[in-house]
Formats: sequence, structure tokens, C-alpha cells
Amino acid sequence: MDALEIENPWTPAHQAVESSDHTTLTRILDEGADVDEVCCQMTLLMHAIETEADVAAQSGEPIDSALTAILLAYGADPHLAVNGEAAYDWARSLGHDMATRLLHRFTTLQSPVAGTETN
Repeated sequence: MDALEIENPWTPAHQAVESSDHTTLTRILDEGADVDEVCCQMTLLMHAIETEADVAAQSGEPIDSALTAILLAYGADPHLAVNGEAAYDWARSLGHDMATRLLHRFTTLQSPVAGTETN
């Protein structure tokens, strides 16, 4: 099969994650894409964690968590499991401690941010 004939398996949001394209990911989510969509057996959040770990391993640069933070800010569910695994599992198995802390922070918020309560 010719390389040009291979179809891209990613949704637009997953492609933005794969490319570490923060601007496009934010735009797509802001336009209403499902922040919890699953593609190729992973949620966007799982994909972000994997991409961040891969980029750091390949570049030798420190790991960052910008993709993870964007997805959490848009409401991604860190407990959403695919094949029995959730984003927490991926963060721990990949040694992505920054993502693990972010996931914990976003899931342990006890009260709404001041001024955001609805009556």
C-alpha cells in the first residue's frame, strides 16, 4: 500500500493532540467538540498524556502538561475508562507526575469557584 493511501485515523481533536497543537485543540473544543471523545482506543485526555510523555522522551526536554490542562479546563473526565483504563492509569504508568497531580487537582475540587454558583 502506498503511504499516500493510508487514511489518517484521528479525529480533528485527536490530530491536534497528536501534533501538540494547543491553539487548534482549544479552538476545536471551544467550537463544541466532545472533550471526552474516544478514538483509537483512547480518550483525548489519555492521548494528551501519552503525547506529552512521548514528546519529552523523544526530545529530551522536560515533560509539560499543557494539553492535559487544556482538556481538563474544558471538562474532560479523568475517570472515563477505555478497556478498563483511565487517564490516571496512563499518567502513572508513563511516569507523568505533573499530569497525575493535575488530574488529582481537578477531581478533588470540593466547591465551585467563587462567583460561579447558580441560584
